Amino acid sequence: MTSLPIDALLPALCEALAERHEAVLEAPPGAGKTTRVPLALLDQPWLAGQRIIMLEPRRLAARAAAERLACELNEKVGETVGYRIRLDSKVGPNTRIEVVTEGILARRLQYDPALEGVGLVIFDEFHERSLDADLALALCLNGRAMFRGQDSGEAPLKVLLMSATLEGERLATLLGEAPVLRSEGRMFPVDIRWGAPFQVGEWVEPRVLQTVLQALSDEPGSLLVFLPGQAEIRRVAEQLAEALGGRRDILLCPLHGELELSAQRAAIEPAPAGMRKVVLATNIAETSLTIDGVRVVVDAGLARVPRFDPASGMTRLDTQRISRASATQRAGRAGRLQPGACYRLWSQAQHEQLAAHGAAEMLQADLAGLALQLVRWGVQPDELIWLDPPPPAAYAQALELLARLGALNEQGGLTAHGQAMAELPAHPRIAHLLLRGQALGLGQLACELAALLSERDILRGAGADLHSRLALVSGESRAARSAQGSAARGGVQRARQLARQFQAYLKRQPVCQPVSDPEHPSWLGCLLAFAYPDRIAQQRSPGGADYRLANGRAAQFAEADALMKHAWLVVADLGSRQGQREERIYLAAELDPQLFEGVLAEQVRQQEVLEWDEREGGLRAERQRKVGELILAREALRDPDAQQRSRALLGLVRRKGLALLPWTPELRQWQARVALLRQLDLQQQGASDWPDLSDSALLASLEHWLEPYLGKVSRLSHFANLDLPGLLLNQLPWPLPQRLDELAPRSLQVPSGSRISIDYSEQPPVLAVRLQELFGLAETPRIAGGRLGLKLHLLSPARRPVQVTQDLASFWATTYAEVKKDLKGRYPKHYWPDDPLIAEPTARAKPRK
Repeated sequence: MTSLPIDALLPALCEALAERHEAVLEAPPGAGKTTRVPLALLDQPWLAGQRIIMLEPRRLAARAAAERLACELNEKVGETVGYRIRLDSKVGPNTRIEVVTEGILARRLQYDPALEGVGLVIFDEFHERSLDADLALALCLNGRAMFRGQDSGEAPLKVLLMSATLEGERLATLLGEAPVLRSEGRMFPVDIRWGAPFQVGEWVEPRVLQTVLQALSDEPGSLLVFLPGQAEIRRVAEQLAEALGGRRDILLCPLHGELELSAQRAAIEPAPAGMRKVVLATNIAETSLTIDGVRVVVDAGLARVPRFDPASGMTRLDTQRISRASATQRAGRAGRLQPGACYRLWSQAQHEQLAAHGAAEMLQADLAGLALQLVRWGVQPDELIWLDPPPPAAYAQALELLARLGALNEQGGLTAHGQAMAELPAHPRIAHLLLRGQALGLGQLACELAALLSERDILRGAGADLHSRLALVSGESRAARSAQGSAARGGVQRARQLARQFQAYLKRQPVCQPVSDPEHPSWLGCLLAFAYPDRIAQQRSPGGADYRLANGRAAQFAEADALMKHAWLVVADLGSRQGQREERIYLAAELDPQLFEGVLAEQVRQQEVLEWDEREGGLRAERQRKVGELILAREALRDPDAQQRSRALLGLVRRKGLALLPWTPELRQWQARVALLRQLDLQQQGASDWPDLSDSALLASLEHWLEPYLGKVSRLSHFANLDLPGLLLNQLPWPLPQRLDELAPRSLQVPSGSRISIDYSEQPPVLAVRLQELFGLAETPRIAGGRLGLKLHLLSPARRPVQVTQDLASFWATTYAEVKKDLKGRYPKHYWPDDPLIAEPTARAKPRK
């Protein structure tokens, strides 16, 4: 048996798990942890003949790991080592090591929370932090505490977390200070070759093509090329095939999770003698798989990551930069067997700006499936142990969806329908579709549709109509036969296999209300509406590409589509680029609105609406039948509810602001005077008898001071009839109105005898007065009981500012002489005394004789 770096660590690992029930193992790619660890632990005394379950994040990795382990034992898969993945399993009566995907373990725990007969659960590649892995670990630890504690009499369940890159200390703390073991691994030197800085919006394919051709010229051996998704893999493969001109020594191998098993094996296995492989892969090849013969990596530095958008309730795939940890993993693929090279399509400076680690899926995923499993388990999230707990807002939104699908009762527990949903290996939306379809006698159609929705689109770019995809799966069209030799073949086969699996699950479910015409094409849209009630869509204008969704968002076809002849649709798949408001429709089916009178009546709600009609400029009172935000029908209400009416008017004022009310300049000055006195009190005393009558405070308290006086308002023009001065004055308790005039007077008498208005719109308030009217006044006028001096705008005879000051005495003493010279030259007929403090003030050119 070939020696691997992990071998030196195996005795310590066996000892650690003999002493503790938890351990953390860090081992870089190539160390052999996936292949050697389960076999080394299989015959440990503490395992006592029990089974080992090892979790892998992907189906392809789980199958490959099981095959390698069986090969080490010179056995076939299904003997000592087996696997369970979706659509496939190979286990036998003597199987002791089961390699499973993470979601399968979470569902298994629901039926067997104690995991009887299992002595060890290994979480491989835990650094990927998938939602299913986090859930499985939380349930595993909780089930162990409840059923396999010290008092249970059962052998304790042991847990081993292992990966190439782990937050080891953090995980050790999570597991009660579990021991952390580290392997150095086996890594040959890898020459990192940096590219030019990657530009925002740059297409990745041209640079990948150029780099691959350069690497083929400069380096021997096979290449592993990391690309973000299937579309990029397809385009690069086409461009490479053309650029290589049919060279027979180069074998192009795509590798992603949607390929047929034979194509996946071709990518993983060694290249035939005398040939080199170029494997074009997604991040599926980052850590979980060993691809023989690779010594050159070309890394585009991108990954396609599912991200849940709480605003729309939809999950979309975002293309984003990878983390530095992922970049290290990818580069390590080139140094497994011999010294290698890694071409990175970004600069070293950009590399330093990458995030250290990728974000846990828990923090950015749709939590509906997790929430259903936790309710079924009977716990709240805070009762379990998490490395990163479910975000409260996203979890609450998930519970809202489950309630809408009929999975939860009023107490928050599972209904019988919710229990049946939880038992199906599908997202809650799809499970609801399956059960409702079965109840209507549409089980086969529901299973085929659910299978299509559970996989990638099998006819990408071939229009949005789901009927064409169903025809492929059911084999009813010529396209189905031609697809057997096309790229759709693998997807069609997987969909058929998954549909048969769903049918097996539904055999136990009754047919309650069979429809009379199950072959009618309208049932497709109906079933889709069960799964996606929030994506029912209504056309904005006949024949147009724009639709409005029941969740209130906009959606559109990017190009002409046959579905645009339908006024109602249900959208199965849609997405948008960052920053766009409209979603692009990728998959949909037409919807017969007559169904809202029958099987979809549960989605219709009746609502009495009293709202402001912006177009008509008045209140509109009507009874509406709605599906989400979409209006099916409306009728006028003759006697609208008074409270609703007031709420609608107050909502209008809050939307449009207080400018909707009949303000006058004088009233704004009154508001500013009150605000000034309140501010002075707060600054000096920390409290004030003066109420807060700012716009923000008034908007917040509309119910208190405005609502009682809206009885006669039904049109926009009616707001002008409100006695706004009286309404606001009522907010000042006695004797504040009198004190307001004393402390913050509207005007001030100046030495000339004139009364000059004070402008309170500025701070401090402004007294704009002609300079000659202040002769004889030694100090700046003050208000608020002497607490605040006014700001003086000293004006020329033409009422133009010549000086601004808050210190009149200083102005007379230092500046007046210069100002006098200028004014005397411009206004020679006016009176400009040498000593303004003894001069007679005047509002005329010269004082009266």
